[in-house]
Parts: sequence; C-alpha cells; structure tokens
Amino acid sequence: MTREDATGECVRLEERVFSVKKRFLEMYRKARAGHVGSSLSCAEILVFLKFAWMRDDDTFVLSKGHAVAALYSVLAEQNLLSQRQIDSFYEDGTLLPALPPFNAFQQIPFATGSLGYGLSVSAGMALGAKLNREDRRFFCVTSDGELDEGSVWEAALFIAHHALTNVVWIIDRNRIQAFGRTEDVLTLEPLDAKLRAFGFHVVAVDGHDFRALSAARDECMRVAGAREVPVAIIADTVKGNGISGMRDTVDCHYTPMDDAGYRQALDELTRAHEALLDGYRDAG
Repeated sequence: MTREDATGECVRLEERVFSVKKRFLEMYRKARAGHVGSSLSCAEILVFLKFAWMRDDDTFVLSKGHAVAALYSVLAEQNLLSQRQIDSFYEDGTLLPALPPFNAFQQIPFATGSLGYGLSVSAGMALGAKLNREDRRFFCVTSDGELDEGSVWEAALFIAHHALTNVVWIIDRNRIQAFGRTEDVLTLEPLDAKLRAFGFHVVAVDGHDFRALSAARDECMRVAGAREVPVAIIADTVKGNGISGMRDTVDCHYTPMDDAGYRQALDELTRAHEALLDGYRDAG
C-alpha cells in the first residue's frame, strides 16, 4: 500500500468512526444510559476491525459487552441494523438491549453481558474451524479489567496450546475498570511480558490511531503466515476519549449524559474530527 493509499484509508476510517460516535452518543443521550466512556475507548478498534481487517466469513466477539452501543452503531454503519432498530436501544421489547443479545443477529454470536467468557467462546469456535479446515478468523475484544477473570487466562492457555493462529485477541487497555484504576484493583503489568510467557506474539499499539492499527494488522498477518503463534494486541486507549468531562475518569463508566453534556460532547468530537482531517491533508 502506497503512502497515498494508506492516508486515504485512514481518512475513510476517520469518517466512519466519527459517524459511529455521533450515532452512539445520540443512543446514550436518548436512553439516559451509562457506559459512554467504554464505547469511546474502543470505537476506533471496532471500526478498524469491521472496515479494514475482517472478511465476510470472519467472526467478531465483543467480550466487553457493556460497550455494545459502539457495536450496534458499527453494525448500523454497515447497514446491518436499521435506524428504527437503533432508535429502540434500551426500550422495552427491543432487540438492542444494554448488553449483546443472543440469537438476535447473526453478527452477535454470543451474549457477553457477564465478563470473562468472550475469549473462551472465541477459542472454542476457532478450534472447531481449525479441525474442520475452515479458513475463518475470530476477533475478540476484551476489556483490561476483564483480565481479572481467571477464565480469560484459561482461554489464553488453551489458544496457545492449540496454536490457534485464527484467533486475534485485542485488549482495550484503558486502565480503568468499574471500581477504579486497573493497577489499583489488581495489578496487570507487565502485561506484555505475561502474554508472551503464555505463548503469544504481542503487539502494543495506540488504539485510537488508525495508522498504528494498520501497522499492527500487518504485523499480525505476517506472524500468522510465518509462525504457529497466536497474536494478542494491547491497544493503549483512553476511557471517555475525546470528551473533556469524561476523559480518563471512573465516572464515565456509569454516568449518563444530560442534554447539555451531549451537546458539549458532540461539539468536542466534531472539532477533534476536523482537526484530524486537517492533519491528514497537511501530511499529504
């Protein structure tokens, strides 16, 4: 890919993620629901996976199910959910509840409301595909607080033992969980060294930078093609990214937006989006 092509891809992805963020901010505002910060920390990751990495026969599991508004918004961006469905978010009888539903949409293979299971499910599906000699990949996004669950590490051992190179594990490393900072609740660092000790090729990346995510994708694909080693991406992110009143706070895990907060958030995201596009234009 030429530099011009790479820049063009990043610009297209920036336009996508801005559309996705505007949509889920409106969803949260209307529903008066929390977990805004959780969706903001992984929005670029989900957009990149869906629009720049995954194939049609690949499977995605959002293990951090509390950020499901970001996933619903991405599916709407793909024209897989209608505006009417999006408008029903959180309402009685909706197909779009606060956590990923089971058996409602083909694109959501597992209900991940309880943390710690998404990577295990991905591992099981990946082993089945490997045994059936199916050329399918399974992408799983977990939160970092979720790594407190022992089931995640059991799944990691299983993936490495069976050399499941058809699993791509992305950790949304925003360093905040429900009750505080991850390192205060239960120390994870040195996370990269732990994952390597478990048998993974580890890529650390800025989870809000599409150029960095592109480089991580290329590295993971090279490793998968050359070695029987599974990959894990540590995506360095910020909870509540892009919104001054939420950025890097525990409160943004729970606190809903009022109308004034929504308008401020939309204004800040709009100005940041325009600045990013100007940066790409200046760069070439």
